[in-house]
Amino acid sequence: MKVGIIGAGGIAQKLHFPQIAGLPDMQVTHISGRKESRLRALAERFGVPHWSTDHRELLADDSLEGIIIATPHPQHVPLGLEVLAAGKHLLMQKPLCGDLQEANDFVAAVEKSTSTVLVMPHFAPEIYEARALVDGGVIGKPSGANCRTSHGGPEVYYAEVRDGFGETDTDLWFFDAKRASVGALFDMGVYAVATLVATLGTVKTVTGVCATLDKPTELEDTATLILQFENGAIATAETGWCDPARTWQFRLHGTQGKLTVPGEDGSAMTRWEPGSYTREDLPPVPHRVDASGNSRGNVHEHWLNCIRDRRQPELSHAWAARHVTEILLAGLASSRTGRRIELTSSAEASS
Repeated sequence: MKVGIIGAGGIAQKLHFPQIAGLPDMQVTHISGRKESRLRALAERFGVPHWSTDHRELLADDSLEGIIIATPHPQHVPLGLEVLAAGKHLLMQKPLCGDLQEANDFVAAVEKSTSTVLVMPHFAPEIYEARALVDGGVIGKPSGANCRTSHGGPEVYYAEVRDGFGETDTDLWFFDAKRASVGALFDMGVYAVATLVATLGTVKTVTGVCATLDKPTELEDTATLILQFENGAIATAETGWCDPARTWQFRLHGTQGKLTVPGEDGSAMTRWEPGSYTREDLPPVPHRVDASGNSRGNVHEHWLNCIRDRRQPELSHAWAARHVTEILLAGLASSRTGRRIELTSSAEASS
């Protein structure tokens, strides 16, 4: 499968090109972007025969079956709509966008299209396993959850990007409210919220608190959301750019047990069952969970397999991405107003 990448930036350099280079059934043959220096560097490093500063050349090329959008998020939906109009399969970098009308327009276009559309985040096997265990009633009725995804900020991430391109530019669009429009909640919080939605389903209401603690920006660099789900569970999503020690952790609690990722004693995932339902001093019993059978491979393997099967991804689809967008926007609105926000969208794919 021949694909093109729109966006010659950090995520193309660090994620998309290296992963695809290891896949025998996918090849990047075209790339477009704004900077010729980056285009030349990526084309030479990864053996890409065609590059252009005009993304429309990729849309018009009939040899390309799929397009990966790897630009800053304000450009995601406009470019994605062009890709769908061109009849090509689409892999969209996270977050989908920062505007609910854009998200609705995108879902409407996907529903009219025959293309396979994967919208990141892509989930680890443990998240698919957690969804299966919840659906199977293994931990009883879900009661609560917490997911935290945070790091030291875009300037830390972008230092490696600049090194990869041999650049010294210190400008960061992430911190510019006019160019980025949204901050850490969309950049890093999207992972936490999407994980909770993937395992627990549709959210009914959102309460959020956002703050700017340390970074040189008007945008939020720290945020916590309280999510109330249709199934009754209440969860918190935590994120931020002020955690240089970095955190990725997920806890899911139910009336008959809980799940932890990472797990106990170095395992990827642990299921805990109560030591007793009537005695406080009996400790819970841990069980190592092997989730490898639920692996979808890396994001490009998953996308390719969905294309072959002529289906949309189970969890990383346009409807979930629209729902996550509404949750994140509601978190910002709740933080501004001090009110709980009710949602209208669903995490489930349209039939």
